[in-house]
Amino acid sequence: MNQIHRVLAAIVIVLVVFVVNGCSRTNEQLTAEEGEESNTELALNDSYDQVRNGARLILTYDAQSNAFNGTVENTTDETLKQVRVEVHLSNGKELGPTLAVDLAPGEKNDVQLIATSTDFDGWTAHAEVGSGEHSNSEHGNGEHDREDGNEHN
Repeated sequence: MNQIHRVLAAIVIVLVVFVVNGCSRTNEQLTAEEGEESNTELALNDSYDQVRNGARLILTYDAQSNAFNGTVENTTDETLKQVRVEVHLSNGKELGPTLAVDLAPGEKNDVQLIATSTDFDGWTAHAEVGSGEHSNSEHGNGEHDREDGNEHN
């Protein structure tokens, strides 16, 4: 009977450690580590500045040019492969992804995504790294509601 109690106690300890470690991860860590998009919608005058999978994306919206401008930078010590950027508008449209580029450690690349419509009042953005959701070798299959109908802006 003592052995059963020891086994149950060990299982409880393992579960507690698992739950504590899982709960200590912030939403930002989950976003960066697991590739989930942020659900926080930005106002048109807000700036986006986040690191995801080693790529730091800084973007702002310029109403005069109706474009999202900024940079994407490699914050790691290794080359990031196939880095690209997307912007999701509050009207459900998606801008991008940009053409995929490889970024050497510390390398920064300019980003510009031009909107063709003006019927949005918020946006979200993210950088993608690797051959995930939208590699440039993929061809459009109607999966996303692109603003201009073209998968690669």
